[in-house]
Formats: sequence, C-alpha cells, structure tokens
Amino acid sequence: MKQYFLLIALSFFTSISLAQIDRTKQPTPGPAPEINLQEPERFELNNGLKVMVVENHKLPRVRIQLMIDNPPIFEGDKAGVGSLTSSLLGKGSTSIPKDDFYEEVDFLGASINIGAQSASASCLSKYFPRILELMADAALNPNFTQEEFEKEKDKLLTNIKSEEKDVSAIANRVELALAYGKKHPYGQITSEETVNNVALMDVEQHYRNYFVPANAYLVVIGDVEFDNVKELVTKAFTPWSKAVPPSFTYTKPSDAQYTQINFVDMPNAVQSEVTVQNITELKMKDEDYLDALLANRILGGGSQARLFVNLREDKGYTYGAYSSIRDNKYSPMRFSAYAQVRNAVTDSSVVQILSELDRITKEPVSDEELANAKAKYAGNFVMALEKPETVANYALNIETEDLPDDFYKTYLERIEAVTREDVQKAAQKYFSTSNARVVVTGRGQDVLENLEKVSFNGKAVPVLYYDKYANKADKPNNEISLPEDKIIKD
Repeated sequence: MKQYFLLIALSFFTSISLAQIDRTKQPTPGPAPEINLQEPERFELNNGLKVMVVENHKLPRVRIQLMIDNPPIFEGDKAGVGSLTSSLLGKGSTSIPKDDFYEEVDFLGASINIGAQSASASCLSKYFPRILELMADAALNPNFTQEEFEKEKDKLLTNIKSEEKDVSAIANRVELALAYGKKHPYGQITSEETVNNVALMDVEQHYRNYFVPANAYLVVIGDVEFDNVKELVTKAFTPWSKAVPPSFTYTKPSDAQYTQINFVDMPNAVQSEVTVQNITELKMKDEDYLDALLANRILGGGSQARLFVNLREDKGYTYGAYSSIRDNKYSPMRFSAYAQVRNAVTDSSVVQILSELDRITKEPVSDEELANAKAKYAGNFVMALEKPETVANYALNIETEDLPDDFYKTYLERIEAVTREDVQKAAQKYFSTSNARVVVTGRGQDVLENLEKVSFNGKAVPVLYYDKYANKADKPNNEISLPEDKIIKD
C-alpha cells in the first residue's frame, strides 16, 4: 500500500512539473561550453624545425604531422614539378628500397605519407620510434630515380590527357586561371607542354629549394612522453640541413572590372558548370572571420542553405548548389558559388545565383537561419575534437596563422556572439555582384542564345568567350555541320 501511495505522489509532482513547461517557446540556449584543449609542449632544433608535442594517453596510438609553411610556389613553364616531386617522395629512401619500406610500414600496421610540402604518419605507440625514424629518413633522404620519375611523369601526362574532355576538370582549370591569373601559383595551368619541360634534375632542385626546415613545424600527438619525443626527434631531424626557401613575387589577383559572363564552349557537355566568383582577402586572424564563415554557411553551405533550397528544392535546376569562402595569409583568395545545371536552365541559374548573392548582402538573414548555421558549426567543431589530427591542426593554426592562444578555447563562445548584422556586413564585404565573374562551361549550341540575353538588376550582363586554357577566344560557331552523305545537292 505504501508503494502505491508513493507512485501516486511521484505521478502528481511529475504532472505539476510538466504542466509548468511552456512548449510554445523555444528553450533559451545555455552558455557556450568551455573547450579545454591541451596546450602543446614545444622545442626547436638548431636548423629551425619547430616541434610541438601533445600527450594523450587515452589510446595507444600516435600521430605525427610535418608541415612546411611556405608561401605558394609559382612553377611557370615547368608547372607540374611540384606534383611530380610529391609523387616521388615516400617511396623509401637512399638506404631503404621502396618495396622494403612499404613492407615494413605495412607489417607495423602504420601509415606514412610524404608530399612536396608535408609529411604525416600514424602508428601504435610501441612502434612510434621506428615509424618516426622511417618517416624522417624517407623525407630527408629521398631516393629519386629516373625509372620512378618516368613512371610518375607518364601518369601525370595520362591524367592531363584524360581531362581534355572532362567538363568539370576544364571548368575548374579555367575558373582558377581567370580568378588568379595564369602567372599566379593558384592560377597556373599544368599542361603536357609544361610537364614535358620537367626533368629529374628539376624535381631534385625543387625538393632542395622548398623542402627545408626554416618554415617547418612538426606536431606529435598521442601516447608519448615529451622527453622521449624530444630525444627521438632531435636524433631523426638534426641532419636536416638549415636552409630557407627562395623568395619570388607573382601577380596579385583582382576582380573583374564589371559583372560579366565568361563562357567556355564544351560541345560534349551534357550539363553546364556555373560558377559565380570574386576575390576576397580573408585571414583566420581577422575579426570577422567567423562572421564570414556563417554568411557562407547560410548562403551555400549545405542542403539547408539558400542556394540549395532555391536551385534544387524550389526550381529543380540541379542536384545541388553550394558556395565556398577561402582564407589565406599569403594571398587573396576566391569566393565561389557554383552548381551543375541542366542546359535549358543555364541562364536562369546564373540569375538565381546572382539574386541570392544580392539578397544576402541587402537583407539581414533570419534568426532561424543564423541559429541553424551556428548549431551546425558548433556540432562539427565538437565532433572534430575527437580526432587527434584535428588537435594537431589547431595547434599548427595557432602557431602559423598568428592566432591568439585561446582562439579555439573561445570558438563556440565567439560563434554564439555573431549577430545578424555581423553576417550581413561580412556578406557585403566578401560577396560581390558588382564585380562578379560568372564562369559558364557548357555546350554553346544549347545555352548561348539565352545566356547572351541575361540581365541582372536592370543591366545586361555581357558575355566574353574563352578557350579551355583560359585564353580569350571568338564566339563559338554553333551551326550544326551535317555529314557529307546528308547534304542535299542540286
């Protein structure tokens, strides 16, 4: 009987508690949780290599990450030398043949990857000393051979040839070249001609010039002890000769003088690649960095974003429409909004993308849009913290991007503080419809007639023509030529 009355009492109090909850009002968000990122311990070698160590003994694993923080490299008439250098690294060393190197790494259940400006490895903590030794040996003593060079060069040439009819690859090439200019590292074009200019000695010289410790950072995170790491890293990387990379200048990218359509004719295209782009100067240390990220998220950062909802959900023009904003401390970068659309709606898609850019700069976003964007960033941030490589990247960013030490500790708090007005100001600063370059790659025969009639905000948008290598071209001849046996003669 006592248990019976106890259940009744509990039910009564529960009913009262539930009755006091007003379910018509959205719960007030609590304070942003405090993020506790472990501060790395640091040391530096005499050759300039900066080392950060984060001890994490939850799992018996270790991740090693080497980054060489050089400015972008312009390769000129030997464009492709960096790609070839990267493909030849990580294939053993002067003391360990490639097959033996691969076999030992696989046997230890580890991974090692080496590129032209980076290296990384992961392994069980008990194999850390050997994996660090193997990674350092392969990175500092690469076994560049003529045989491997020819193999990798053939692969690169084959890839270039295969892209000549790939509409997406051509579109990306031209978009970059027009945005940055072909004399900028991010706009240079790798072609059969430039790759054929590259010899093995060029790869070796490229490696000697840029794989140097002056701007190098090594992060070790996982089940390790600092003193042991310091001893092993000092032994493995002290032979790395002290050097700085050569410096050079390159053209600074700039926006188009006026909004225009740049058209690339691809007769084999079954749909159009549409990209609206402009140049931005965004750095991680900027006060409005998070504002810009949220503005981009609301505009084109996923299936809830405006571009996706407009072009896919409302209009049915495409499977998806997105936007991207990029930051870089060395160079102005590119903002882009893009979609692959049906030929018949290419012109309409251009207008809709420009309209969405115009709207986000002229009208504040809604409270719901901002709340959803904040929730998405907060969720991704918290989930990413579970990955060791994320913590390593955060440590590198703080070191290389001149960020305050609490940049990530206060990340959620600063995200939550962004207002609708902040988002609109960022959109006005980083998105442009007055100097937008609209790059359309598609089948001229199907899309040009309507594309040449596009107007925006009461002004006609002129169409300029380019070839597959971003050179100015004549308007394509869209007349259909009939085979000889189909021509009717008098």
